[in-house]
This record gives sequence, C-alpha cells and structure tokens, in this order.
Amino acid sequence: MLVQNVETSTVTTQHREHITNNNTEVDIMHVGPNTSLTGSLQLKTTDIVLEIDLLGIAQNNNGSASVVLLTSNHLHTVFNNSHFHTANVKRTYMGAKVVLIGLPQAMVKTLSKPINLTFQHFNVSDPADKPACVYWSEGAWATDGCSASESNSTHTVCSCTHLSTFAMIMQTNPTTESDPVVEALGAFFVLVGLVFLTLALLTFALCRRNSRVTNMARLNLSVCLLLAHALFLLTQTTLRLIQPLMALCKLLAGVLHFLFLCCFVWMSAEAVLLFLSVRKLRQIKAKDRTGPHWRYKLLIGYGIPLVIVAISAIARPDGHGSDKCWLVTENGFNWSFLGPVCLILSGNIILFIIIFLTIHTTLKSARSEASKVKYTRLLLFKIMAQCVILGCPWIFLMASKESRVLEVLFVFLTSQQGTVIFLIHCLLNDEVRKQYATWWQNYVSSKLQSGSTSVVLTAMTQQSSNSQTGHTSLNTYTEAEPDKGD
Repeated sequence: MLVQNVETSTVTTQHREHITNNNTEVDIMHVGPNTSLTGSLQLKTTDIVLEIDLLGIAQNNNGSASVVLLTSNHLHTVFNNSHFHTANVKRTYMGAKVVLIGLPQAMVKTLSKPINLTFQHFNVSDPADKPACVYWSEGAWATDGCSASESNSTHTVCSCTHLSTFAMIMQTNPTTESDPVVEALGAFFVLVGLVFLTLALLTFALCRRNSRVTNMARLNLSVCLLLAHALFLLTQTTLRLIQPLMALCKLLAGVLHFLFLCCFVWMSAEAVLLFLSVRKLRQIKAKDRTGPHWRYKLLIGYGIPLVIVAISAIARPDGHGSDKCWLVTENGFNWSFLGPVCLILSGNIILFIIIFLTIHTTLKSARSEASKVKYTRLLLFKIMAQCVILGCPWIFLMASKESRVLEVLFVFLTSQQGTVIFLIHCLLNDEVRKQYATWWQNYVSSKLQSGSTSVVLTAMTQQSSNSQTGHTSLNTYTEAEPDKGD
C-alpha cells in the first residue's frame, strides 16, 4: 500500500518514504519531472546501501520513476544458501540479509547504469572466504550479471546490471581442508621436475646449433614449461597470502593460463615441423631448414595463446581466479583451456598418423636415405611420447576434485614433464651423450692439468725450500769451523 501511494502521488519533484517494523524495512524514493536531484541516488536500510541512477531510469519513463529497497530480517533463513549450486566450493553460508529492489509500475525497467549494493556481513568473515553476489532466478540463486567489486571482512559491494531479489553468499576456502602431506609431495615433485627441465634447457641452449638435438619449438616449449611450473610452485606455496588479493590471484591465473597454452602450441608446432620435414624425405637432398621464418613462429607460438586468454577474459571477467588461483569451473569456463588442449591433441594425433604412413611409404619405395628415415622415425616416437606426457595428465584435472588419488597423480605427471623431456631428448639422444662425454673429458683433463700444475709447483717449491735449507746449513758449518779449530 505504501509503494502504491508513493507511485500514484502527484508529486512532480521528489518524495521519499521510510518505514520499519520488527521484520521488514523499506526505503522508497520517487522522482518527478521537476526534481532537483542530481547524480546517483542512495537508498539505505539497516546493513544495506543501494546506489542507483534513478534519473537515468526516469528519462526513459516520461520523466518520473520510483525505486523500492526492501530488506527482511528472516528471508535469508528461507531463501538460504542451500539453493545456491556451485561446483568449485565445498561449503557456503549466507553472509548478509536478502534484499528486494524493484521499479513499481515502470514502463521501462532497463538500467542505464549498473547498481551498487553494499552488504554488511552478519559476522566478521575470514579473509580467505570468497563472496558471491547472487540473485533469485527460477527457484535458485544465480550469479549472471552480478559480481563483487569490493570486499573486506565486514562489507561487500556487489555490482549488478539488473534488478531482482539479491543476496550475498560466502564461499569457504576448500584449501583449508587440504592434506599437508599431499601439498608437500606436490611441491617436491614440481621442484624435481624444475631441476631436470633446467638441465634440459641448458643442454638445448648449448647445443642450439645442432638440429638433431634441438630446434626453436623445443627450446620455447622448455622455456614456457619452466616458467609455468615455477610460477605454479610459487603460487601454490603462497596461496594463503595471495587469495585475499583477488586482483593478484586473477593476474596469476591469467598468466598460468597463457603459459600452459603456449606449451601446447609449441608442442603442436614441433609436430608440424616434423611433418614438414617428413614431406621432404622423398627427396634425396632435402633441405634441413623447414617451416616458416622464426619471426612467424614466435608470432604463432605466443600470439594464439594470447588471443585465447584475452577473449576468455573479455567474455568472462570473473573467470580467472578460482580458490586455487586457476580457472573458475562454473559455466564451463575451464573449457577455455581444455578446449584448445583437446583440439591441439586431436590435431597432433592426425599429424602423427600421416607422418607414420609417410615414413612407411618411404621405406617401401626406398627413395630416401636410410639413416635419415631411421632418425625421423625415432624422432616421431620421441615427440609422440612428449605429446602423451604433456597432454594426457590434464584429463585427470577434470576428475581430480572427486578423488585425492587422481589429484596426486595429476600433480605428479604434470610436474615430471620436464623430466621426460630431459630423458627422451637428452639422455636418449646419441648426439647429446657424445657432447656430454666431450664436456666430461674436457672437465677431467682440465682438472688433471690443474692438478699436475699444482704438483709441479709444489715440487718446485719444495726443491727451492730444500736448496735454501742446504745453503743455510753450509753457511752455518763454515762459520762454526774456526771456532772448533780454536
């Protein structure tokens, strides 16, 4: 009745009503064509503040509009967090009162600007807890069009692009229930993988002129893996400090998203380069250099992941920054990473089949050098193994939330990608083993030379010392002889 009276009033400037009883509190504002109001309007009830551009709404509604802000002391017990379904958290609770906002009898209810709702928390919240701004839609709480723009332990500001019944639900941090033994094992696995990946990268850098040891794609793949795993280890070991800093958490998730996509793109680029070289096996004198210029390789290897991450961030600004500073799984946003990965792996499988058939045909026709075909076939199986160890562990990521064993298996396999690269491209490579032997022989010979030099110097020092001692004794004897004669 109060809302109806305000709406049907003949006030052409502005009129405000505020009513409070034991259970409900209402704040109503009406503006007419002759209002003196300028800027955004603030409506307030206990624990709630609404900021809305009522003048912008009135301009599309014959110059007048009304807004209602209603809060209840008990609605949150009925429309509670059990109606909020999310996959990436284990526990939720109602963080503030339920709020209803409406534009009674307005012909146009489109907002000219998003509204800002400031909720006061029921209790001081844990800094690690994550607020979710939700609205009531078809019997459940939904998050579309609403996001938390600011939050601290006592207040949360929600920005929404539409009007409805709103609430603020706190999501507890699942990492507080994580197993410290699993975390320690994960950090140890990643550290071991980083050591072997560093050794592989040093080997590739020192043998960069040998095409049978490394190429541009393999070198960039190792660099991206090293940066991604190092950043992942840093993020997970300092997760409790990073989580309250939402902007930093989103930035780290975006960078990890980019680096891991770069790994898969460079892995695919290596398969493409192998395919291009296999096509020339039928020529007896095939050129060693295949593929586009290195500038175009860099543009493809880093440009494609950058475009994917940028489009994902624009389409879902809240998609980066989950409870573990990774991709949010709600609404399938994690497929912005898994989708390109599946596409790349599928393309690699097709390329491997074509390469295998080409090698088989070349062997039957004997149109190429046997050594070149043998080397290409060995390289094919090495890159296939590399593709498997880089791609298949991510399958466990989708099921790791349900099983601790799969989570440990995923962390172990992904952390040892650098170990596998060092094994198949360094230890199992004849050229690298020969180079390792040469380096070791040079090291041993230098040690022997330095050792022999030190022995000679020591001998010369001792000889000089003995000479000086003998000369001193002789002088002593000569000086003592006259005394003895006397």
